[in-house]
Amino acid sequence: MTLVLFGIITGFVSGFFGVGGGMVLIPMLLLYGFDMKSSVAISIMQMVFSSIYGTLLNYKKNKKILKDGMVLGIGGFLGGALSGIIVPNVDGQYLKYLFLFIILLAIIRVYLTSAEHTKEVKKHDVVALVIVGFIIGMIAMSIGVGGSVMLTPILVGYMFYNLKDATSLGLFFVIFSSVAGFISLSASGNMLYNEGFIVGIASLIGVYIGIKVKNIVHLKSYKALILALYTLILISILFKL
Repeated sequence: MTLVLFGIITGFVSGFFGVGGGMVLIPMLLLYGFDMKSSVAISIMQMVFSSIYGTLLNYKKNKKILKDGMVLGIGGFLGGALSGIIVPNVDGQYLKYLFLFIILLAIIRVYLTSAEHTKEVKKHDVVALVIVGFIIGMIAMSIGVGGSVMLTPILVGYMFYNLKDATSLGLFFVIFSSVAGFISLSASGNMLYNEGFIVGIASLIGVYIGIKVKNIVHLKSYKALILALYTLILISILFKL
């Protein structure tokens, strides 16, 4: 029952904030007693469920998310495929510190950036987008997050997406990175199927509610809520360390 509750909470966060949910799920799993590597495995499987379902719902609202998302996703898939090598061979404590550092950078970038841009969305070279996706996918899947927490500040701060479109695109990106991470960890024997399935199925309920709520929240309030989420996650990881 606890894993079902974790799944619903994570799914809501995933749908509302356009994230894979790992940055919420992992602290909960750690506090519940799972170690870091087990938490990463459960988180990645949950992300496969929530990102696919969430993107289908977002696509009905905004069909512009596909073009850049496909290019970034290809890079994310290639980078995420390396997680099966990284996770078994890197100490879990180092992964925690990397997670902490990324959350801190995301807070700073989102805080300094306007939630809604009046500038036209920048067009970038395909190769550059693939490289960005690759780096994010490699790091994200190794620490059990989908990559949106890193990608969203880039989309808003450097490509001039408004915050809601950026989070929708970020969740689309999570499909590629999480599927790659799932395949990679499964091949290396590090996937927890039962726990991941329970959390993943339960997350679908939360995703649906989260996206419905997201579509009615004002952009400035949405930015404040994202910053609050990132700050809570930062505090929870510091407490666990």
